[in-house]
Amino acid sequence: MLALKVPKKIANEVRKVLIEKSLMNLNLKIKPESDFVFIPLDEKLHDESNLIEIMTDSGFHGFETVDTEFESLKRAPRSMTEYLKDKLNEKEIEDLKKSFDIIGDVVILEIPEELQQHKKIIGEAALKFTKRKAVYMKSSAIKGVIRTREMEHLAGEDVSETIHQEYGCRLLMDVKNVYFSPRLATERRRVADRTVNGEIVLDMFAGVGPFSILIAREKSVKIYAVDINPSAYDYLKRNIELNKVQNKVIPLLGDVADMVSQEKIKADRIIMNLPGTACEFLGVAMDAIKEGGVIHYYEFSSDYDTAIKRLEDAANPRKVEILEKRKVKSRSPGQWHIVVDARVF
Repeated sequence: MLALKVPKKIANEVRKVLIEKSLMNLNLKIKPESDFVFIPLDEKLHDESNLIEIMTDSGFHGFETVDTEFESLKRAPRSMTEYLKDKLNEKEIEDLKKSFDIIGDVVILEIPEELQQHKKIIGEAALKFTKRKAVYMKSSAIKGVIRTREMEHLAGEDVSETIHQEYGCRLLMDVKNVYFSPRLATERRRVADRTVNGEIVLDMFAGVGPFSILIAREKSVKIYAVDINPSAYDYLKRNIELNKVQNKVIPLLGDVADMVSQEKIKADRIIMNLPGTACEFLGVAMDAIKEGGVIHYYEFSSDYDTAIKRLEDAANPRKVEILEKRKVKSRSPGQWHIVVDARVF
């Protein structure tokens, strides 16, 4: 294999020039020997003369070319597809949903039914690619009022408790026992940015507290964070302490309708991030919202019209001003997780 014999002291300069000019063979390891290194050259230079001249930062140099042996450079695969190319055929890789959720040190995969027979191989590939500690597969839909789903361990450690970091917040959770989506990070950022100092906020379906804690860390507010899942409530309390927002966030365990009534909550801003059934709690939200307050209402839909009508009907005879509407993330073809921000008068 053709190589360039270069003094060690200027080897890095020469290497950079060769890469820039596409003259170096990037699949082979540079070989050191005494005061020189041998840099593998691209195959297209095999018929060149035994001397190559290169201009570097330190000046103009002429280098001898020699023929020598090199070791192959083992490059880490850059994608899940590269990890799986020798294990699944092209159609199977194409069918595999390569997008996955990373929550702290845990990877959560969604594997199509037709690829279930390869789930362990896919799990190992995800473990190597992400360099996380554990890989799980979703094995059921989200179920019940506590919003949990079954998980099957595929690779790495069978440890489902982890700390997820997001915009400076540390969120402790067990992914088997609570619902959390890292894909809502941008939406949580948006709501926090719109929150005003001095507001009272009601986070109706708080989970482990990602909305509440981000807002509390950045704004001077009072937040009622409610969830009906005992496990989520336990992690919510621990996350409040972990992020040092005890003086701003009040955790409440139970049905949000009962909590609003019991605590006599009146809020300037209400977060209703339970897109499957939030519509059932619009009456509760309207009872709790102050004059001129803002509701962030979420649902699964193909358009905004239904969500807006639900808000208007629930508010009647009060008036609703639509401040913003946006698609948060895709759910399925033609279906979106949407949000409508509404001011209620």
